[in-house]
Amino acid sequence: MTRDKLFILKPGFADPAFPGQVFYCWHCVLMEGLIASFPAALGSVDVERIEWPRPRQAVIDLLGPDHQSLPVLVLADDAPAGLETGQHQGRRFVAGKDAILRALSVRCGIPDPHP
Repeated sequence: MTRDKLFILKPGFADPAFPGQVFYCWHCVLMEGLIASFPAALGSVDVERIEWPRPRQAVIDLLGPDHQSLPVLVLADDAPAGLETGQHQGRRFVAGKDAILRALSVRCGIPDPHP
């Protein structure tokens, strides 16, 4: 891959376990806030918004069926070692909001979150 790719969930999804309710993923909305706040810096990251139900084929195609939790940042081949939290068949990725925030700070030059 030549560019980092951030997968996030589209907001406004239903979960059959909670009939009649509509949800958003707050970790994904946090990423949306970064995209809106730092559009120039994050312009180097491809963002794919996908539907909530599994299987999430776009993610499976890159990371396999065991790594469908979102958000997830798939690292480009030129990303420095040590940012990844996992890998699948040589494809490195970053899972978890804090690790993604750190990776985006390193990769895109956005500020660090305030402690």
